[in-house]
Amino acid sequence: MLADWMTSEREQHTLEDRPDPEEDPAIAAAYTYLGQFTDHDLTFDPTSRLREALTDQQFDTLADFRTPRFDLDNLYGRGPDDQPYLYKDGVHMLLGKCMPGNSFDPDAHDLPRGPNNRALIGDPRNDENRIVAQLHAIFLRFHNKVADYLAEHNPGGTLSFEEVRDQVRWHYQWMLVTDFLPKIINDDTYQRVFGEPYYPIPTLPELQDGLQLMPVEFSVAAFRFGHSMIRPEYQLNEKTPRRPIFLPEDGDDTPDLRGFRLIPRDWAIDWRFFIDLEPGAKPGPQKAYRIDTSLVNPLGHLPHQIVQGLQRSLALRNLMRGATFSLPTGQQVANALGEEPIPDDKLLIRKVIGEDRDELKPIADIARGFAGHAPLWAYILSEAQVNYRDKIDRGACPDRTSMTLGPVGGRIVADVFAALLRGDPTSYLNRGVHYLNQGTPFIPIEDFAPSGEFGLAELIEVALRPLPRTC
Repeated sequence: MLADWMTSEREQHTLEDRPDPEEDPAIAAAYTYLGQFTDHDLTFDPTSRLREALTDQQFDTLADFRTPRFDLDNLYGRGPDDQPYLYKDGVHMLLGKCMPGNSFDPDAHDLPRGPNNRALIGDPRNDENRIVAQLHAIFLRFHNKVADYLAEHNPGGTLSFEEVRDQVRWHYQWMLVTDFLPKIINDDTYQRVFGEPYYPIPTLPELQDGLQLMPVEFSVAAFRFGHSMIRPEYQLNEKTPRRPIFLPEDGDDTPDLRGFRLIPRDWAIDWRFFIDLEPGAKPGPQKAYRIDTSLVNPLGHLPHQIVQGLQRSLALRNLMRGATFSLPTGQQVANALGEEPIPDDKLLIRKVIGEDRDELKPIADIARGFAGHAPLWAYILSEAQVNYRDKIDRGACPDRTSMTLGPVGGRIVADVFAALLRGDPTSYLNRGVHYLNQGTPFIPIEDFAPSGEFGLAELIEVALRPLPRTC
């Protein structure tokens, strides 16, 4: 029943010249899929296979199933020696077929694909939908631009794959810390943990020495906040009409944004529709939906190509996964973090704004068993709504106020990010002691950050810089 309440009714098509009240005013749509890309970098969850092979004791000791680092192993796989088919020449990444679908980016490419059209990439999950697939392709192109830049500025020298990979990883990590996290975490929490980006301090002392295993509170609950940011449909470029994320008839030729197949040539993303590459331009990029307790309707009916089995509701799958991993409740985690738990009557489920705002219902009224025992994922999403309402009550403008993770969700995400970076000897925090860098702290390449900042927009702009035409 809770999953049903957390899944919207079928959305009405919003006219392009009308404001969509569910949009977050401060978060562009691209950040939804950056979150998905980053999740795939950090986590891998083959529980369907492991569950059959492991004893209960062995299964309970697992917190994650791949390196919990921001190391872009979803991009690089095992490297050019073990997976040479991902690479063009041992240094540059292999690109897929050209997609000259928009004039803003005539050099767009699909992912490289095998004879069955499945993507040849470090993590197949990055082909789950046609947006994250094209973001993955942007990272492939960014890697190649970094390789060309380093070669150009080191004439006559040798350029190794490891040097390029390090620079790409450090720019990616810097972008997550200085651009992504401030958009999705409440400012008080962000400043407490990342007030000094070169020396983040987790709020939990036991995480200050780093993190070897991924907490399930992060991977199974807190970092699934992005599911609520997904829009029901997106416009990819000026020539292509808006496309739904999924359609009910989920055959291989369905004209939706489902992945694991070729992307039509004219569906190349014009990234101005997803992030602000031209400040002040109208109409501006599509926005992410707000972080709240409501998932768009198509996520209640996932296509069989994406999920196996009968359970097709993403909300229910998230709630069941939390139960499978025996996650503590939201109230238990709040107490453990020293935060005041939110009273049951303020833990509201449904959209906090828009047409469904009058249908908000306390979680304990949906099922009495949730009284004082809210599932952690639902608690974190509802906490974002409470955090938003507190801002409005203090005089913030509703139309300009972002809905960010609150103290519990924000601390879990910020602390884990900080601990992972601190514990990774190859992260940008430790760049100063890296074997090549003789104590020099990392700063983004100046030509990549002309305004002094390097975020997702700058990464995309570098990836899109023209080269001799290959299409």
